[in-house]
This record gives sequence, structure tokens and C-alpha cells, in this order.
Amino acid sequence: MRIALYQGSPQPLDLSGNLERLEHQAQLAASQGAELLVCPEMFVSGYNIGSDAVARLAEKAEGPSARRVAAIARGNAIAIVYGYPERGEDQRIYNSVQLIDAGGSRLANYRKTHLFGELDRSMFSPGPNHFPVVELNGWKVGMLICYDIEFPENARRLARDGAELILVPTANMEPFDFICQVTVRSRAHENQCYLVYANYCGAEGEIQYCGHSSIVGPDGSILAMAGRDSALLAADIDLQRVHEGRASSPYLQDLRAELHSAPRN
Repeated sequence: MRIALYQGSPQPLDLSGNLERLEHQAQLAASQGAELLVCPEMFVSGYNIGSDAVARLAEKAEGPSARRVAAIARGNAIAIVYGYPERGEDQRIYNSVQLIDAGGSRLANYRKTHLFGELDRSMFSPGPNHFPVVELNGWKVGMLICYDIEFPENARRLARDGAELILVPTANMEPFDFICQVTVRSRAHENQCYLVYANYCGAEGEIQYCGHSSIVGPDGSILAMAGRDSALLAADIDLQRVHEGRASSPYLQDLRAELHSAPRN
């Protein structure tokens, strides 16, 4: 499968503009043979927009933005992962990402479980204990959001549930370049899975994003990495490499799960 990710500067509060940009990037990605496009965290609305704006712009998972993305996916025969502010059935606001397949069907919705500092906590409620792993084009796919990947338990949970590909829309900022350059590769290697990390670049308010979006192989190798400017990256991924990696470095098989779930003395 060929995967694309889009790294760009945020356009805060501009839902229509961001959806138009998503359509343009989907067209470009599809023209390069990509079957999946991954966009950054809170892509539809912008990330650093404040609690009032988040509450005003939040939509249900099946809301108007989702319907527009579904039409874009169908029109370009490409699956899309995008971030957006979600208003849940409980009326709480969540930092969410959604996977829509090339036919326009919503396959999975994930709500960020690990909130980053006061910035996240002022805008969102933490997501519930729900880490879906779904099938897309013959691959088992899981999703996390930004800070979630910095907790090894999250990626390991998805891998133990069968994920071969982990998609991570993010809004990572300076001075946390280390996460882009080292942590992401470690998570891929220790779980022997592919990992796609789609970040912003440029500035949003006082935040300076660090870019360095990447597509990483199950051995931690970098298949594609952006710099600090806007970019559309693409790389081919091979399921056989996951199988071979898990056979040669059987972390999941050798893990003594009982040691990590047992109560401390």
C-alpha cells in the first residue's frame, strides 16, 4: 500500500479553507498512487484556537465535515485520516481523529486519551478506554493523537490488538523535536509496525511547530521525513516486512504481560 501524509501550516478557524486544502492534497496524493492520506491533529479547525472556538466549531463524528471528507475520499478513491473537534453524545468536546475509507465509509473514530498540559485540558475532555483497530486495504490499522504516542503503553496496546500500521495525527511543537526524530522511530521498532506521524509546520499563535513529519518502517527506518516546511510525503509499505520483523524481533511474543498487569507488593 502507498501512504501519503500532509504537513502544512495551520489555518485556525477556517473550516471551509481547511477542507478545500484537504481536497487538494487528496487529489495530489491520489495522483501519486496513494491509497491513504494522513493529515495533522485538529486539521479541520486548527489546534491552538481556545476553548470558546473549540466549543463553537465542534461537530458530531458524522457531522458536516465528516460528510465533506467522505465526498472527497469517494471522489479521489483515497482513504483519509483527519483531526477535528468532536462533540460527543455526552456533549463533551473531544480532540478526535477519524478514518474514512476510499468509498466514503467511516471506519473508526478515536478520541485523544492523554491530554497535553493546560492547553489540551482547557479545550477537551480525555477520551475513553476505546482504541479501535480496524481493517483497511488488508492492513490492521490503529490510531493515536500526538502526546498519546509518547506513552509506550498506547502503541503496545494497539500492536497487541493486531495493529500493523499506527497513524498519528499530531501538533508537536518546539522544543520537542526529539519526539519527531527519536521517539516515533522507537515506537515503530519496539512494536515492529509501520508508523505515520503527520505534524504541522509554521506558527499558530505563540506555538512554533517543529514539522519533521515521517513515515517509519517496522525496523525504525525512515521511509520519508519532512523538514520544517509544507510537504506532501509518500512511501510504499509492505506487510511482509511486519511479519518478518515480528519473527526476527519477537517483542510481542516474548512480552511477559503478567509482570506488567500484576499488582505491586
